[in-house]
Amino acid sequence: MRIFVTGAAGFIGFHLCRRLLDEGHVVDGFDGLTRFYDQGLKAERRALLEARNGFRLHVGMLENEGALAAALAAAKPEVVIHLAAQAGVRYSLESPRAYVGSNIVGTFNLLEALRENPPGHLLIASTSSLYGAGRHIPFVEHQHTDQPLTLYAASKKATEVMAHAHAHLWRLPTTVFRFFTVYGPWGRPDMAPLKFVNAIEAGRPIDIYNNGAMRRDFTYISDLVEAIVRLIQCVPRPAEEDVSDEPALSPVAPFRIVNIGRGAPVNLLDFIDEIEHQLGKRAIRNYLPMQKGDVPVTFADCHLLERLTGYRPQTGIQEGVAALVDWYRSHGPLQPA
Repeated sequence: MRIFVTGAAGFIGFHLCRRLLDEGHVVDGFDGLTRFYDQGLKAERRALLEARNGFRLHVGMLENEGALAAALAAAKPEVVIHLAAQAGVRYSLESPRAYVGSNIVGTFNLLEALRENPPGHLLIASTSSLYGAGRHIPFVEHQHTDQPLTLYAASKKATEVMAHAHAHLWRLPTTVFRFFTVYGPWGRPDMAPLKFVNAIEAGRPIDIYNNGAMRRDFTYISDLVEAIVRLIQCVPRPAEEDVSDEPALSPVAPFRIVNIGRGAPVNLLDFIDEIEHQLGKRAIRNYLPMQKGDVPVTFADCHLLERLTGYRPQTGIQEGVAALVDWYRSHGPLQPA
């Protein structure tokens, strides 16, 4: 198929594009190559993708509607996977306007461009941050998500509801997936897993919020990519059908929300212990109170993913952290985020 991936030079986009190319698809990537974190890492990912047959990168910002529309018109995609976004819960406390521009305006521009050239399936990345401090554990797709704790989460909620309205009005089949703490080789250096590895290896202290009393549903990157690839074929059925058997499917639009997580939260201190074990080094631990906008636990209910695809993530932290550390040591240090 012809597949268009926004955020192609990002952590998840890079791994997804490689997998799609391995399967023989033609992939057009779109990426703004922003300076949110280490530009060298993005340049390396880009170079590896551009060396592959069947890949073409369009450089541009989602806020530039003309550049985005031109890239889509050139690609003529059958499937669009929208991963590009301003990410990061903590950065949203410092630079909230970046989230409005990229996540809200940028997604709106994509949806409008797709009215002219609609693909057979639109897939959009969202986040487990939408669940906030929800009391329903594990988090299930149809539970209440109208009380976001950060502007990052609020911007992703806006992404979801705009996409639902677009799916209803223009009958474009749309799947939204909510990610849970993705980690692995080529990861984002601002996220805790690689941030911890980078600091511990260099002998720098690591900040541990809520004094370590946190649990996260860590999801290994290859598991996430496997789930996305399988969901491409799970096109939401037309609206106005009985959806009582699947509450995450909209009753008025070809629109579905799916969690992608391992469904097995890990204590943060156990995760750090595993990094120490794999590195053979002890961390210098700086224990801090809970940070604004943070939550004590994330926990995905993955029954819908398994029902739709026959698959659920399986990689445990021993295997996942070992792969992350092996990659880090072969790659070399990163600029601290």
